[in-house]
Amino acid sequence: MDSTISATISATIDAAGRIVIPKRLREAAGLVAGEALCVRVRDGRVEIEPAPRKVKIIKRGAVRVAEGTGEPLTRDVVEATRADLRVRHG
Repeated sequence: MDSTISATISATIDAAGRIVIPKRLREAAGLVAGEALCVRVRDGRVEIEPAPRKVKIIKRGAVRVAEGTGEPLTRDVVEATRADLRVRHG
């Protein structure tokens, strides 16, 4: 599916602060029910994206590999985890 949505789609925040992301947008973004999300405000805009997956780096033989649960890890997830480890461990 094309991940670009050209038309503006309206949504409303309810009294409890919830917003429903329309199906068309969820599908375009690859979001699924129950998925953890990161929500932040940047430059006056609310940004929503999938939360980083929990992975750990383990040693297999002479190399270190990323290990996670669920769907196979993508190169982007592995690289983000490596970058996070570099930041945390200098």
